[in-house]
Amino acid sequence: MSELTISVKIADRSYKLVIAKEHELLFTQAATLIEKRMKDYSGSYAYKDKQDLLAMVALEYATNYLQDEHMLSSHGQNQEQQLAKIDKLLTEYLAG
Repeated sequence: MSELTISVKIADRSYKLVIAKEHELLFTQAATLIEKRMKDYSGSYAYKDKQDLLAMVALEYATNYLQDEHMLSSHGQNQEQQLAKIDKLLTEYLAG
């Protein structure tokens, strides 16, 4: 795996990162998305400094992540139940 050093700018600060070369676009898009959300929040909410905006963006993304995890977990449980029913039906069919 080839590594690459990149610099991303978030909240007027540059961060140097060593990442897998194939993840470069992912990291630059993520930094751009964070900057966009901070700009959106700055137009909607009063804030003292960029730390407040970063906190709101972090809270938004953490909440979305947890919602997605919950949905995937629920979906996986439903699939397991459906597969168990199919397995039971097939077992009964093959035994009969």
